[in-house]
Amino acid sequence: MLLAVDVGNTQTVVGLMDGGEIVEHWRLATVRHRTGDEIAGLLVGFLSLRGQRPREVVDEVAIASVVPRLTVQWTEMCERHLGLVPFVVGPGTRTGMRIAMKNPTEVGADRIVNAVAGREKYGAPVVVVDFGTSTNFDVVNADGDYVGGAIAPGIEVSMEALTARAAKLIKVDMAEPEHAIGKDTTEAMQSGAVYGFAGQVDGIVQAIWAELGTKARVVATGGLAELIAPHAQAISEVDPFLTLRGLELILRRQAAR
Repeated sequence: MLLAVDVGNTQTVVGLMDGGEIVEHWRLATVRHRTGDEIAGLLVGFLSLRGQRPREVVDEVAIASVVPRLTVQWTEMCERHLGLVPFVVGPGTRTGMRIAMKNPTEVGADRIVNAVAGREKYGAPVVVVDFGTSTNFDVVNADGDYVGGAIAPGIEVSMEALTARAAKLIKVDMAEPEHAIGKDTTEAMQSGAVYGFAGQVDGIVQAIWAELGTKARVVATGGLAELIAPHAQAISEVDPFLTLRGLELILRRQAAR
């Protein structure tokens, strides 16, 4: 089976895939000083819950990472503990998609993977909104080309900055607010976050649609997609494992050379 790994700045999503289907998945905090041996220990623990061992079930690995140090550690882990050389998305990777950017090599691996998966599953044009450390808007035009997008501060990063700068505000759980008009500080902050970021999505997407000249389908992914999507009028689909599916698609395209 394929071990698909999406290393983000805040969280890492790991999926076990068989024939394009996600058999199991895990989400863990991204810890930049974590070693390859520690990663192996986590993987052994995850698979032991299924009564399996990594070498018995994993025969290929695909990685998309925006944290270079952890790219190295995941690669070392695969080689030492799985006996495999992982496929890592990077410059020169065969994606099957034209990258119409000033400098294609500077585009994050996760953004390209999301665009490929979005086009494959939902057609073109399409806009993928990924709620992570940043909120990324990635755009594929009607010709199927990746044409760029927008990057906004992520929800959790923004809330952390708010509580750090406001002496009387405390951290709150990111949850569905009971009221748009908050009845206490916690509700008020939750309302501001959920409705505020939903409005941000609608505003940015409206601007993207205007430039594209068409209302492209908008697909949400990432850890907080299911929280924000119901309040954003522009979002039509929620696909929490879009990045993992994109990794599998791109891996298969390398073998097709």
